[in-house]
Amino acid sequence: MDILFTPEALIALLTLTFLEIILGIDNIVFLSIVSGKLPESEQPKARRIGLLLAMAFRIILLFGITWVMSLQKTLFHFDIGFLQGGITGQSIIIFLGGLFLLYKSVTEIHHKLEGEEENANGKASNSLINAIIQIALLNIVFSFDSILTAVGLVSSAEPPVGFGPAGALEIMIGAIVISIIIMLIFAGPVSKFVNEHPTIQILGLSFLILIGVMLLAEGSHMAHFKFFGDNEVHSIPKGYLYFSIFFSLFVEFLNLKMKKSSKKPVELRNNKIIDEKLTDEDPMN
Repeated sequence: MDILFTPEALIALLTLTFLEIILGIDNIVFLSIVSGKLPESEQPKARRIGLLLAMAFRIILLFGITWVMSLQKTLFHFDIGFLQGGITGQSIIIFLGGLFLLYKSVTEIHHKLEGEEENANGKASNSLINAIIQIALLNIVFSFDSILTAVGLVSSAEPPVGFGPAGALEIMIGAIVISIIIMLIFAGPVSKFVNEHPTIQILGLSFLILIGVMLLAEGSHMAHFKFFGDNEVHSIPKGYLYFSIFFSLFVEFLNLKMKKSSKKPVELRNNKIIDEKLTDEDPMN
């Protein structure tokens, strides 16, 4: 137990907690979109259940880490000429999760743009049970991604190389519990902000499409898909994805700030200068 109170263990705990929160952004966005279709009184319950399910799935998978690692074994190989690969349990779960996320995101965007039937409370018709089932299905996929990240970051080798099996497990569980508590605190304000701004909702759904594509690429990479010989599918680095997400959010926050601070339509300075030049050159304008 002494090793858990060393600076190395605390740094690993803080680092893993931060990564779990970053990886949980897509979970919070999905929670906000799904719970936003429920009556207002049921939305906090859906968010709490969703995040608690995420924590439960992650901890259960940690205790069954041997089974999780066994899913990396190839179940069968196939070769149909232009495509070949070896299907694994992890690739199936990740690939199906990506398809589900793509389907759900595109469907939600269609409903936002085309409109859908609403109930007496003005919310799109949806049930708490249906929302929880959708959240649970996606949490299974996100949990696999989270656990693989945690296992790769915290070494279970014996000290002084690592933290030992028990120590690594406790660090990973601690990071998961702390990150979920932080997300429970901020899930309400984030969901309220997302649901009050339609552009943020569309932006969030677009992020989920990106994450769905990333999961498809990652599942294909786990299955070692190869097209036309040696053209193997590679996974998309998460750093690129999250950078684009944060940059897009930063631009959208600037846009919202400008709209809030000015009641007049925003005029671009360059366009104004061009208009003045055209007026000077052509008095008839």
